[in-house]
Amino acid sequence: MTADRDDNRATRRVAGRPNSRIIMIAPAGLGRWAAAHGAELRLWVRMMVAGLFAFGLAELAQLPQGYWAVLTAILVMQTSVGGSVKATFDRLMGTLSGAVYGGLVAFALPHEDALALGLALAVALAPLALLAALNASFRIAPVTAIIVLMSSTSQNLGPMTSAATRCAEIMLGSIVGLGTALLVLPARAHGLLREAAANMLALLAELLPALLDGLAGSADKARISELQKRIRASLGQLERVATDARQERKTFLTQEFDPDPLVRGLLRLRHDLVMIGRAAAEPLPQGILDRLRDALAKLGMAHKAFLGAAGAALVVGTKGPSLADIEHALDAFGKELAALRREGLTRALPGEAVGRVFALGFALEQLRQDLQNLSSRTDECVRRDW
Repeated sequence: MTADRDDNRATRRVAGRPNSRIIMIAPAGLGRWAAAHGAELRLWVRMMVAGLFAFGLAELAQLPQGYWAVLTAILVMQTSVGGSVKATFDRLMGTLSGAVYGGLVAFALPHEDALALGLALAVALAPLALLAALNASFRIAPVTAIIVLMSSTSQNLGPMTSAATRCAEIMLGSIVGLGTALLVLPARAHGLLREAAANMLALLAELLPALLDGLAGSADKARISELQKRIRASLGQLERVATDARQERKTFLTQEFDPDPLVRGLLRLRHDLVMIGRAAAEPLPQGILDRLRDALAKLGMAHKAFLGAAGAALVVGTKGPSLADIEHALDAFGKELAALRREGLTRALPGEAVGRVFALGFALEQLRQDLQNLSSRTDECVRRDW
């Protein structure tokens, strides 16, 4: 009876302030969500600013189809400045080539009826479609030529007027989009590259201990498969951001580091773990495992700590961590493996088991070299002024 009264009083207290818990939790939850989606929110703001600004300028210029400027400003907006630069150049090159050639075809081939229009479209599309197939930067060219041909017919515009208008609209949108990318919450590709590299390092740090568990027959294959899937996705993201970083360097928007050595270093690390995974696909013989267990456990922990610290250094843009612990762990494993050979414990093993033991030793030595290379690449990525 007393418990029921207490429950009722608690219920009344909550009922008296029905929104208090929501008010307290919602801002915290919203803040966490915003922190996790910072890049997306900045892109959202840039797209809003670019679209509205392009609309205002198109109205002031009294462009007949100003929505093309608005669409272009949105389309060229990418996650990073480098991506926006490339999208802007591609859009301008494709538009200019398509508008000029489409205007010339429309001027040279009158197309008052459907048959003549079809012939003009064929003449316009043949070279431009081939150009777009050979070079993705010109993918918009055939689309622009079609718009010039067909809009000049439907709106009774002259072909050259239609081409000039289309160029003006696209150029306005491109300039607004690129200007917004540079000035409104700009996201530099090298910062995104550091984050992508750190994410991949975090996954690689988790993968090695999971693979080494296979030598004891306790590997979590589902977890290993999930990690490998995420690493592939992370690698794709890394490549995309590296392309934008190269574009920023090419257009002198930054003096930051060359992304290629870092990307190659991460690819080598991934390959090393693939080789280790093959060597650890089956458990080691118990006697060998007992001798190597401690060395492998220390190696897994040192590897995880080093890659985690290297990822953190990349994000902050500071000098990378020391290799001392992982070098010590690799040396300890190598000494234990050499002792097994001196004692002749590997002679009684089946050939397949011997091969896996020494393949593991070779893969770990290769890992040592590639971790040394990663340390150098991390130090090259020390943050500089823009």
